[in-house]
Amino acid sequence: MTEPMPSTTSADHMAPERFAELATAIEREVGAFIVGQQQLVRQTLISLLAGSHALLEGVPGLGKTMLVRTMSEALDLGFSRIQFTPDLMPADIVGTNIIVEEGGERRFRFQQGPIFSNLVLADEINRATPKTQSALLEAMQEHRVTVAKQQYTLSEPFFVLATQNPLEMEGTYPLPEAQLDRFFFKIDVPFPSEDDLVRIMERTTGVEQPTVGKAATGADVLAMQALARDVPIASHVMAYAIRLLRATHPDTERVPGIVSSYVRYGASPRGAQAMVLGAKISALLDGRFNVSYADVQAVAAPALRHRIILNFEGEAEGISTDSVVRAIIAETPTEPAE
Repeated sequence: MTEPMPSTTSADHMAPERFAELATAIEREVGAFIVGQQQLVRQTLISLLAGSHALLEGVPGLGKTMLVRTMSEALDLGFSRIQFTPDLMPADIVGTNIIVEEGGERRFRFQQGPIFSNLVLADEINRATPKTQSALLEAMQEHRVTVAKQQYTLSEPFFVLATQNPLEMEGTYPLPEAQLDRFFFKIDVPFPSEDDLVRIMERTTGVEQPTVGKAATGADVLAMQALARDVPIASHVMAYAIRLLRATHPDTERVPGIVSSYVRYGASPRGAQAMVLGAKISALLDGRFNVSYADVQAVAAPALRHRIILNFEGEAEGISTDSVVRAIIAETPTEPAE
């Protein structure tokens, strides 16, 4: 367990070196508890530092809940978990007005729901009805909730990590495309390797349990978010991200064959925003203050995979949106065509 680092109270005082130092400490503390899954931890951290939210897809038991709880401990932030079920109501998420008696008088008082936390795990979000899903998504977009015409602002930083099970889809309410688009990244959670499984068994079935140290504070996270947006990006790198986005649209000229054959709709402009901001953070995590083509390519899959809609032929052929993104990266030149 490491000693907590001194907090950063202002984004103006955050240097790129400090950003990389804090990020390394966060990944180290989370990695002490989460075996393997370095890519999962890195992409989740990028989503958090982008000031946005992430959608995790993976089978049960892969440590999704533990990831969010561990990250909240490493950042000394509040954590809450919402287990989505078909009977969950919007008030169960955002809170409701209750009647209290004070000084002999009865009055309404707002009782906060679990959404009032810094890191919120929305477990199996596709099991709740669209009405309940929309209550969460409003909070994600606006960082505030409205109850009885009264608005309540959520504390910062505010990060929602939603999960869904890709196997059992019976009795679920899949998120509409417009709501999926609000997630910064969609992160696939892979099954652990054999070596990682051995380490997991050793940690979870033994006497000694690893502890999580404080690597940063909420103020540090806010300063890191501000610095990430201040990173310059060259015009030709920005243009490359835009070409990748346009290549997801089948009606664009000179798109890869897999796009014209199997894609119905391409990614929205939010996909380019996610690639550019994610690439900025990726550069900072590597200790650089300039964004490269490789940084854009590194975040293209989680930024685009949930924003590409396959047509009937693509679904029937079992084409994955990841294979579409890989083809786009392989066939899109870094320099514009003459």
